[in-house]
Amino acid sequence: MPEGVEIEMYRRHAERAVGRVVEQVETPDAWYLKGGTTGEDLVDGLVGATIDATGRIGKLLLLDASSGHRLGLRFGMTGRLLIDEEASIEELEYSSRRNDPAWDRFALVFTNGGRLTMRDPRRLGGVELDPDESRLGPDAFSITARPLRERVLVGEVALKARLLDQSRIAGVGNLIADEVLWRAGLDPARPAGGLNATEEKRLLRNLRRVLSDFMEQGGSHTGKLQVARVRGGRCPTDGAELLRREVGGRTTYSCPAHQG
Repeated sequence: MPEGVEIEMYRRHAERAVGRVVEQVETPDAWYLKGGTTGEDLVDGLVGATIDATGRIGKLLLLDASSGHRLGLRFGMTGRLLIDEEASIEELEYSSRRNDPAWDRFALVFTNGGRLTMRDPRRLGGVELDPDESRLGPDAFSITARPLRERVLVGEVALKARLLDQSRIAGVGNLIADEVLWRAGLDPARPAGGLNATEEKRLLRNLRRVLSDFMEQGGSHTGKLQVARVRGGRCPTDGAELLRREVGGRTTYSCPAHQG
């Protein structure tokens, strides 16, 4: 958390910054500046510029400035976006329930007195000027059958690991992946290239449904599987005890009875 769903919620919230002029850039945490970006780069590229548009690729939030620069914001596992001190998401699953301004890592101050703030307790996010978007795969919200088959459903790597690989498909995180595979009846540890045509279609169909459901319900933590993602949890579909293991470097819950 946050995953592609939350970043899309942030993007919509960030629309409140469009049309505003940047008066000041605050970079209190140099660690948070990534890709060689410096505080001076951000001041030179953004101060005096108008925020023209927002965008998103996977978990990367983008702000287009009238200066011609594009600001990339990544939120790691615990980052939240505030506009004028208001957050689109008050709490993140698996993050602190506190709301401490000491965790503010980056901000744009606008000429009207408002501000855009990144608040991140664990400092796992980051800010980059003109990020290299080519490193990301197709966005999970818009990926179609052919790129899914050619980029994700290939090789002997575990299926879940492929779904979590942002260079293959951008925006799928741990909770989305587990929910999609659980709904699709696919074992997360299966070789990504081992699905038949029917299974490929089922995976894509459930990916679309999960993303749509999560957007409507308010986040990646709202899945039907979520309540059972605990030690000893049981499958909400058939009651089998869920298998808990590490797949793709992440703690994974799956049903041994119906995910094959």
